[in-house]
Amino acid sequence: MPGLRPETRSPTRGSAGDGQMRALRRLAQGRVLLLTICAAGIGGTFQFGYNLSIINAPTLHIQEFTNETWQTRTGQPLPDHLVLLVWSLIVSLYPLGGLLGALLAGPLAVTLGRKKSLLVNNAFVLAAAALFGFSRRAGSFEMIMLGRLLVGISAGVGMNVQPMYLGESAPKELRGAVAMTSAIFTAVGLVMGQVVGLRELLGGPQAWPLLLASCLVPGALQLASLPLLPESPRYLLIDCGDPAACRAALQRLRGPADLAGELAELEQERAACRGGRARRPWELFRERALRRQVASLVVLGGAMELCGNDAMYAYASAVFSQAGIPQDKIQYAAIGTGGCELLATLLSCLAIERAGRRVLLTGGYGLMTCWGSVFTVALCLQGSFSWTPYLAMACIFAFILSFGIGPAGVTGILATELFDQMARPAAYMVCGALMWTMLFLVGLVFPFLVEGLSHFIYVPFLCVCVCAALYSGIFLPETRGKSFVEISEELHRLNFPGRSRGPAWAGPEVVRSTEL
Repeated sequence: MPGLRPETRSPTRGSAGDGQMRALRRLAQGRVLLLTICAAGIGGTFQFGYNLSIINAPTLHIQEFTNETWQTRTGQPLPDHLVLLVWSLIVSLYPLGGLLGALLAGPLAVTLGRKKSLLVNNAFVLAAAALFGFSRRAGSFEMIMLGRLLVGISAGVGMNVQPMYLGESAPKELRGAVAMTSAIFTAVGLVMGQVVGLRELLGGPQAWPLLLASCLVPGALQLASLPLLPESPRYLLIDCGDPAACRAALQRLRGPADLAGELAELEQERAACRGGRARRPWELFRERALRRQVASLVVLGGAMELCGNDAMYAYASAVFSQAGIPQDKIQYAAIGTGGCELLATLLSCLAIERAGRRVLLTGGYGLMTCWGSVFTVALCLQGSFSWTPYLAMACIFAFILSFGIGPAGVTGILATELFDQMARPAAYMVCGALMWTMLFLVGLVFPFLVEGLSHFIYVPFLCVCVCAALYSGIFLPETRGKSFVEISEELHRLNFPGRSRGPAWAGPEVVRSTEL
C-alpha cells in the first residue's frame, strides 16, 4: 500500500530503537561502574577486614603449633611467656605491614596508576597465601610471621589506593556513595572472616593453614576481573596526559552522553595542575594552602582509630559471657557485631548524598559519645544489677552501629575530596600511616589502660569522640555534590580568609610552587 512506504515508517522505528539503545546503554554503564566497585573492593578493603578477623579463630591452634615446632627443633618446650611473645609478634606484624603498605601506596599510585597498583598489590597476597598454606608442613612458625607482614602490606596498599581509584572514577553526584563502598567491603571482610573462622568451617585444629591461606581467593577474583575495567579517568588525563584514554574510560563508566560538562571540569583540574608534580607527604605540612585539609585529615583520621571501636570488639566476648551466653555460642554472637557495622555502612552509603559528610560524621561521633557513656555506667554497675550485662551488650551493638553510620566510611573519603590530584597520593600516605600507627599503639596500650582505668576505660575514648564531633560540626567543610574545583575554591577561602581569587585562577594555589 502506498501509505506504508518504508521511508515514512523509518523515523518512528529509529526513534524507538534509539530510545531502547539509550536505556540499554545506561544500564550497561551502570553495570560497568558497579563491576569496578566490586573488583576494586574484593582485593582492597575486603582483604583488610578479612585478614583482621580470621586471625582470632586459630589463636590457640597457632600457639600450640609454635610450641610443638620449637620442641621438635630443640627437644624442649617453649616457655609460655615466649609463646605469647611469638603470638604477639604474629598479630602486631599485620599493622606494621599495613604501615609499610601505606607508605608504598603513594609511589605505586603515581608510578603505575590506580588500577595497576591494585593488581600488582596481589603479589603480596599470593606470596602470603603460599607461606600460610605450607607453614605447618614445613614446620615453621616464621613463615606465618612473614605471611602476616605481607598481607599487612597488601592491606595498607589496598586501603589507600582503592578509595582513591573509586573517588576519581565516580561522578560527583555519586562520589560519596561510591567511596563509601570501601567501608562496606571492610565490614563484609570482617563478617566473612568471622564466619569462615567458625569451628564448623575452617576454625578447627587441622584447617587453620587453609583459613589463613584463604586470602588467596579474593586476590584471585580481583586478578580475574579488574584488568577488564577502566583506569581512573583523572589519572589518565592529569598524570598521564592522555585525553583520548581519559575520554574512553569516561565513556565506559558513564556512557557517551552528557560527557561535555565532566570533561570541562577535568580540563579545569588539568589546567590547575599543569606544571606541577606529585607532592611528597612532608610537603603537605608546610603549605598554608593545605592547612585546613591536613588538619581535617589528621584530626579525623586519628579519631577513627582512637574512638574506641576496636576496643569495643575486644570487650564483646567478655560482655557476652557475663550476659549468660554459653561459651560455645559466643562466636556466633560476635558475628552480630560485624553484622552491625556492615548494616550501618550500607545505610550510610544510601544516606551520604542526602545528609552530607559533615552530618554523618558529627552524628556518628555524637551517638558514640552517648552510647560509650552508657556503656561506662553499665560497667560500673555490672555487679549491682542483673540486667547491666544486657545493657552493656546493647551498648556494644549501638556503639558499633554509630561508628558505621559515619566515621567508618566518611573518613576514607576525606583524602579524595579535600586534596587535588597532585597532593592526593601523599594525603593517602599520611592518612594510612597515621591509621596503622594508631592501630598498633592502641593494641599495644589497651591492656595497660584496662588495668589502670578499670571500669573507666572508655573515658579517654569518649573525649576523642567529643572532640571529633565538635571538629566535624564546626571546621569540616561540606563537599557533597561539589566538583573538585569547587571544593578547592572553598578550601582556599578557608585557608586565606579575606583574600579572593582573580578571574584567571584555575585551581588550588598549592601547585604554583611545584615543578614537573
